[in-house]
Amino acid sequence: MAAAPPSSTRPWRVLIRSARTRGAGLIFVALALLAATALPLAGPLLIRRFIDEAFGRQPLHRLVVTAAVFLAVAVAGQLAAVVTAYAASRWSWQTTNQLREQVAEHALGLDFAFHGRHTAGEMIERVDGDIVGLTEFLSQFLVQAVGSGLLLLGALVLVSLQDIRLGLAFSALVVAGGAVLVRGQRSVVPMAEAEREAWAQLYGGIEEHIAGAEDIRANGAGLHVMNRFHETMATVYRSNVKWQRWGGLLLASTSLVFSLGTVALLAVGAFLQRDGAITLGTLVALFQYSQLVQQPVEQIVGQAKQLQQAAASTARVAHLLGERATITEPTNAMPLPPGALGVRFRAVTFAYAGDPPVLHDVDLEVAPGRSLGLVGRTGSGKTTIGRLLLRLYDVTDGAVEVGGIDLRAARLADVRSRIGAVTQDVQLFGASVTDNLTLFADDADDQRLVQVLRDVGLGPWFASLPDGLQTMLGPSGIGMSAGEAQLLALSRIFLADPAVVLLDEPSSRLDPATEFLVEQATTRLLSGRTAVVIAHRLASLVHVDDIAVLEDGRVVEHGPYAALAADPESRFSRLLQPAEAGR
Repeated sequence: MAAAPPSSTRPWRVLIRSARTRGAGLIFVALALLAATALPLAGPLLIRRFIDEAFGRQPLHRLVVTAAVFLAVAVAGQLAAVVTAYAASRWSWQTTNQLREQVAEHALGLDFAFHGRHTAGEMIERVDGDIVGLTEFLSQFLVQAVGSGLLLLGALVLVSLQDIRLGLAFSALVVAGGAVLVRGQRSVVPMAEAEREAWAQLYGGIEEHIAGAEDIRANGAGLHVMNRFHETMATVYRSNVKWQRWGGLLLASTSLVFSLGTVALLAVGAFLQRDGAITLGTLVALFQYSQLVQQPVEQIVGQAKQLQQAAASTARVAHLLGERATITEPTNAMPLPPGALGVRFRAVTFAYAGDPPVLHDVDLEVAPGRSLGLVGRTGSGKTTIGRLLLRLYDVTDGAVEVGGIDLRAARLADVRSRIGAVTQDVQLFGASVTDNLTLFADDADDQRLVQVLRDVGLGPWFASLPDGLQTMLGPSGIGMSAGEAQLLALSRIFLADPAVVLLDEPSSRLDPATEFLVEQATTRLLSGRTAVVIAHRLASLVHVDDIAVLEDGRVVEHGPYAALAADPESRFSRLLQPAEAGR
């Protein structure tokens, strides 16, 4: 079982380490953010100066200069805001893309046991969903929360420099508006979450019904489906109305508080202006600052919830990065010897985590260049033996040896390159034929690829491709038949040229004509190679040298194919009789 993250792991360190590698970008964002904050703060000061100069009967050219400076500052402020938003978004995407690559690489490096405990959807959410959330948080937090905080601080300082009494009144306005927002958010946020959950349920139901449209029509369940749709849509409607009502009330309440606060602030300012403590221009600037701070307060409060969500996402990412693979590179790893390799299962016992053993004291040996067929009922342990041979798991007791070396002591790169596998479920990618054959290797020999395709029986299929090896295949092999996909998988093994091959009944779901092609390719593939063939259809074992019969995780019979098939008392012979009778 993969280890839990160390207790000393602090989730935010994961994000900070990734951000440090983009220090130059962060410095540029900080400079742009300072400019985008300082320029709007200068606007009210220029308005104050213009009004005071106008009432002071200053020359017209001074008023024109002040107005021109104000216009230039306003334009520069808008440009700075655009640059800041772009720079923050670019920096956050670069930072989190690096983190996404790290998380994806780490997840791919975790062993089979880990992936058996976690669904593909869960892993996609960790690798993409959580990190997209962090990307949005970083870009918005820098622009909105940090920028708004700087704007509030700057406005408070500038107002206080005019008159400390104005600064205190201005602070009271900000605190009152923030308090209303915080209190209202506690009630409105759960409503927004309930509304999003209702939409998720609706989309999930639509997807489910579209996927099962054939069964729904065939069984006359259309009325039931529509009733469920109406019920779900009604839930969406009610939750949306509730959220919009209370959300609108919160915004109205906040606006009211800021409006009343602005009136009180202006009353204080008017009193001070009447006594000559401040100028009329300062009073107008005070009004401008009061209008300037409402949106920053709303943004800071709104980012508090985003901060909590980002903290949760970071914690999940840190937990994933804290997982440790149990299948690791051994100290002083040994290379597998060159040439043909034998396989030996020596007193192997194995149990999946938390479950009773599925293999008990298994002893099997496959000499170099010979092939072994594994047969037995479902659950007898055949697939587990294949996983141990590929070192997707390590044995609980005993040893699996290849070329005389315990796999736990062998180099992982050798295990992956010298032992190949073909299973029933072929994984094809939305990529070119070349990439699907070589699994995205850069050193492909086109002539070699074409020759292998012809050797396995895919010559006519290849001749029909519009762009040859560069023809794009659909995801999961869309556009290919099951037989063509299996033959393509066999082509990969021919190209890799491993010393040991594991076959998990690659022809079990094929039509007779395609099955014949696969059997021919398989016979060529096994020639001169050590092979373990997991059989669900005994007719596919005619080309193997030896047979092992498994029952309840134990080898109950082992010997040459011909000898066991000819012995009427053998278990294998009795298994063959129903298969032959059904032909």
